[in-house]
Amino acid sequence: MYTLSSRLKLTAIIFMIVGALGLTYAFIAAPDTIEDVKEMMAADAGHGSEEVAVVENDTQLANSEHAEETHVTAEGHEGEEAQAEAAHGEAAGHDNEHYEHLLHQLQNKPWAALYVAAFFFFMIALGTMAFYAIQHAAQAGWSPVLFRVMEGITGYLLPGSIIMFILLALSGLHLNHLFIWMDPEVVAHDELIQNKTAYLNVPFLLIRAAIYIAGWNLFRYLLRRNSLRLDEAKDDKLHRINFKLAAGFLVFFLISESMMSWDWIMSVDPHWFSTLFGWYVFASMIVSGITVIALVTIYLKSRGYLEYVNDSHIHDLAKFMFGFSIFWTYLWFSQFMLIWYSNIPEEVTYFITRIDDYTLPFFGMVVMNFVFPVLLLMNSDYKRINLFVIMAGIIILAGHYLDIFVMIMPSTVGESWFIGIPEISALLMFTGLFVFIVFRALTKVPLLPKRNPFIEESKHFHY
Repeated sequence: MYTLSSRLKLTAIIFMIVGALGLTYAFIAAPDTIEDVKEMMAADAGHGSEEVAVVENDTQLANSEHAEETHVTAEGHEGEEAQAEAAHGEAAGHDNEHYEHLLHQLQNKPWAALYVAAFFFFMIALGTMAFYAIQHAAQAGWSPVLFRVMEGITGYLLPGSIIMFILLALSGLHLNHLFIWMDPEVVAHDELIQNKTAYLNVPFLLIRAAIYIAGWNLFRYLLRRNSLRLDEAKDDKLHRINFKLAAGFLVFFLISESMMSWDWIMSVDPHWFSTLFGWYVFASMIVSGITVIALVTIYLKSRGYLEYVNDSHIHDLAKFMFGFSIFWTYLWFSQFMLIWYSNIPEEVTYFITRIDDYTLPFFGMVVMNFVFPVLLLMNSDYKRINLFVIMAGIIILAGHYLDIFVMIMPSTVGESWFIGIPEISALLMFTGLFVFIVFRALTKVPLLPKRNPFIEESKHFHY
């Protein structure tokens, strides 16, 4: 039986507390009114803030344009003060509209940071669940010694999905502006969103989310329960049941995961769509899940557990990390190339915004998710060296966090983004929560399945 070390437990708790405190501060420090935004801009003006510089440049440009219009009007219609005042009022209205837009972005910042971190760790658990079901459905002989690790990681699926549901519900209560299609004023002036209201509405969104979450967690509960009962069973009936359950889960997962990616991520920018998006999110999800399986396995092995796990098991996990990294890159490039080449305004705007305002994270995550896995894991021998697998794993996870960051932030925070207290705090809090729940789950049962029909093959897996 695995025992959770006090040091790891304390570290996880500290991460949760520090992260929660940082997020609390971020929410408190967020501006409440346009006047607060102006005060923040004035206070930061002397510090060379990039965010303030962008805002000031936009504001000055708008003012200069309106001033020029007023000047022309005055020259062409001397004495017509009413028109000049109207132009001045229009400029002031433009400024207020701009400040209100910035207010929403700054208010969104802690919410978006929370949402990105919550989804990132939730997708690790769901990706692990998909990989676990694939092993059952494929009747894989190499992986049963890793089943308890996979089951432990999927222990985060229930709390992680509940947190996501709560965040969606809070968005539906208009506590933030993450989803602009939830704002009646925006919908009233946007014909494109109006045409999607039959699908994009809060009650239907939450109903769909409840169905996804219930299905994922029900399958996880049944597969886990049968896996544990199989240890005491006298025949392989439960193993055959799990085979059928896994096949059923994969069908449900492929449909629900695609719809979930549309609902929870793509709809933050309701004017944009991609037919590849469900697969793209799936690739990010499953490579992150496999990476965490590898890192947890290596950690447990280093602590003297998982005695039957050998270099061949690590090699196979690293092969999946490498393979799905290539798969993710293929989907990323396919989506980018097709949209960029077709140059349809509603589609290409998605990438223009990210290239212009998120240049470093946008291209950085491509390097982290493709170049580094190739360099570190291309060689077959490197896949058997724990240090290389750990380095590749850390880079892959950081890269896919940036992937989710780039999906969410441009539509919610816009050009006001930077990695600050909200982002770091949210990442710390959910890292601590994830580690605490996963490793607590690993302590509850033996780490080796006893009666899986393929357990002996898995114990002696070598090539």
